[in-house]
Order: sequence, then structure tokens, then C-alpha cells
Amino acid sequence: MMKVFLTGVDGYIGCVLAPMLLEQGIDVVALDTGYYRDGWLYSDPARISKIPLTIVKDLRRISEEDLAGCDAVIHLAELSNDPLGENNPAITHEINHQGSVALAKRAKAAGVRRFVYTSSCSVYGLGSGEFLDETSPVNPQTAYADCKVLVERDVASLADDDFSPVFLRNATAYGASPRMRFDIVINNLSGLAWTAGRIAMTSDGTPWRPVVHVEDICGAIICALKAPRQTIHQQVFNVGSTQANFRIHEIAAIVADVFPGCTLEIGPPGGDNRSYRVNCDKILDGLPGFSCQWTPERGARQLLSVFETIAMSKDTFEFRAFTRLKQLTYLQKTGQLDDSFYWKSGASAS
Repeated sequence: MMKVFLTGVDGYIGCVLAPMLLEQGIDVVALDTGYYRDGWLYSDPARISKIPLTIVKDLRRISEEDLAGCDAVIHLAELSNDPLGENNPAITHEINHQGSVALAKRAKAAGVRRFVYTSSCSVYGLGSGEFLDETSPVNPQTAYADCKVLVERDVASLADDDFSPVFLRNATAYGASPRMRFDIVINNLSGLAWTAGRIAMTSDGTPWRPVVHVEDICGAIICALKAPRQTIHQQVFNVGSTQANFRIHEIAAIVADVFPGCTLEIGPPGGDNRSYRVNCDKILDGLPGFSCQWTPERGARQLLSVFETIAMSKDTFEFRAFTRLKQLTYLQKTGQLDDSFYWKSGASAS
């Protein structure tokens, strides 16, 4: 049985991934610091019992002893998304860059042989409009994206015959998760469509975004764990489908069509210069077993079904724990986190 150390198990991706790993017969040692445990949108009875017990610990304090006996690390636990990263770039670099590289070094020292790092297509930042593949120059526009580039560089330098990192550059995620996020585009637009019956865009929605369902991200991670070493060693893969690149206004139209009675209003040209299209042919050809099972329309219908089932209210949609920046701002303002995002004594989630 493969034994995997999974960071960020209580996050948007992690709580979907952990049961899938266990269903594959993979033993999971799970870790999370607990920033987002206030948010739980719904329960999936088929999987809820399969979420493993979790070590409550900050990424920056993981030790070699924590990693002992593990065959692989799946690293999800970072400060997620551009607005949160820009809120405090110094702490973003401390956690996302320095913390992630330190984790990889400790994993290597502990004898872990495979390191699966979830990077992001945001590293491409500002594209020319052409499709970008894994050999294209990176152009990060934010602290979050810059850290992804730096981690890829520094962890790749650790690779040798006994330590194999692989870098999964995820497209923008979407889809249902018990630890929901409403600060990513399809999920946010779907929440607006459900609670307001209206999507009023604040820009013209012309920037390009690649999108990928959270379960397809999990599928890529599992394939990266199971693939032969020579297939993944020091490799970078764009995670998604080349066909799943859309302008933001196209995504909004897809969502509006799925939610009955929803209207769509396009705004004026906006100031967000992040725009990129990615080619994902490499992962389809080079990572055995991977293919995308979801489309944005199917994902929006999944979200509609969840919202109907739980009768989701506007208050739930706007709840702080489903938006990364809101939640961490709240934890700091209420004195639960210090200026370095460590839990204060007595405040740690448990």
C-alpha cells in the first residue's frame, strides 16, 4: 500500500481528494492548519466517513518525523488565490515559497521518493492570446503566481535518483466541494445566479481563462502518484483540457443558461490584465490514465443541484469561510491569527 502525506486536507481540493485516494487503496496521512474549518457547505454520505484524521499543524512547522514512512507528498497547503496573496505579499512568500521548499527538503531527507506539487496556470499571467504550453515563458503578475514559479524552480533543483518532483499547473478550478470556495469564477457566478437570479459583470469579461473541475484536478494528482517514475520525474503538466479555455463573458453565459431565469449583464472594459490560454495536450499524451471528465456546463449543473438540495441562502453564499481573503481577515481581526498567520495560543482549530 502506498502511503501519502497530504497537506491541505481541509481545503477546497483536499477534502475531495482524500476520499478518492482512500478509494484507490492509498493510505493517507493528512495535515491542515485549520484556517477554513468554519466552512462546510454540504455532506456527501458516501465519502464523509472516508476523510482521514488530520494532524493540525502549520505547513512551516512540519518535521521529518511527520513525514517518516511516507512514499509521496501531495502538497496543496498554501495561501490560495491572487487577492489573498496580494493582501500580504511578504507572508505569501514566507508560506507559499519558503514553506513549500522547506517541506520538499524535509520530505527528501525523510526518504520520500515522490513530491506532487499543485502549481497553477496563473504562472503564465499575461499572454499574447496564443496558446501557452509547458515550454512557454512564464509571466507571473501577482505574489501568488510568483511563488508558484519560485517553488517549481527550487524544488526541481532537489531532484535526483531518489527524489522525483512533478509540477501540476492547474487551470482555474470549479465544481462542488464540501469545503466550498465562492471566490473562483464559475463557483462565484453560479452562486450569484442562484441567490440573485442575475449576473451583473463589473467588466466586459474579455480576458481568457482555462478552467478545470476539482475532481479532474484530483484525477491528475492520482495519476501522477501512480505513473512510472520516468514519466513524471521533474515534469511540468498543464492540468485541464485545451478545449476548456474561455473568455470570462463566455463562462458567465454558460452559467446563466444553466440557472433558470438568470439574466446576464456585461460591464465596461476592466482593469484585470491577467489573460491566458493554455494548451493541455501534454498531460493527455504523457500522464497515463488522465482525461477530463467535466465541462463547465456540467459543473454548473452540479452546483445548481447542490444549491437546490441544501436550499442555499444568500447569507450562506456570502459567508466568510467560503472566500479565502474574508476568512483570514476575520481570523486576524478577531485575534485568532497573529501577523505571520500563526494561530495564537488557545485559538488553533482542532
